[in-house]
Amino acid sequence: MKRHSALSVMALLAIILSFTATGNAYASRCYNTSQFEAEQGLRIHSELMVIGLTCQLIPGYSGLYGQYQQFTHKNRTLIADYENRLINFYKTRGSGEPTKKLHTLRTDIANEISQHAITMSVTSFCNHFSPRLERALSMDQATLQRWARQIWPDQKTSTPLCRQDEAALIKEASARPRTTPERKYIRR
Repeated sequence: MKRHSALSVMALLAIILSFTATGNAYASRCYNTSQFEAEQGLRIHSELMVIGLTCQLIPGYSGLYGQYQQFTHKNRTLIADYENRLINFYKTRGSGEPTKKLHTLRTDIANEISQHAITMSVTSFCNHFSPRLERALSMDQATLQRWARQIWPDQKTSTPLCRQDEAALIKEASARPRTTPERKYIRR
């Protein structure tokens, strides 16, 4: 009887663990709000880098790369936090090389933005997107984080936002007046 009872307990534990593992596997297929903000924040940072690098040799835009560097320095702790959030997300997904995955994501984002930049003339690109650097540099951390949490329908993240978190972000955005910049899409 004891042996049968012990087997039943073990079977029950196995079932419970399988549900827990399934729940964790499902959760790792989508971003929570914090992870979504992290990828969007790194996307903003990458966009600013491409703007600064692309426009630095164009007359009238020579200070943009310096502004990008100032932005990076000012927000270095937040940017590092964003990177750590995604590294931890990749670890929970079972990625063997989460840091490499982060670097690949950042490279892909920068390449995507650069590809869009070359479809425009450099002068047009700089005229259109250079104000974003000054605006981002003037933001405090809370405003920058709100900007990163903003959902842009035609700008998807590499991993989708979990539905319940998407609903929460939409509700948050509708509850306050827009203080973040209008998004002039660099990609797509």
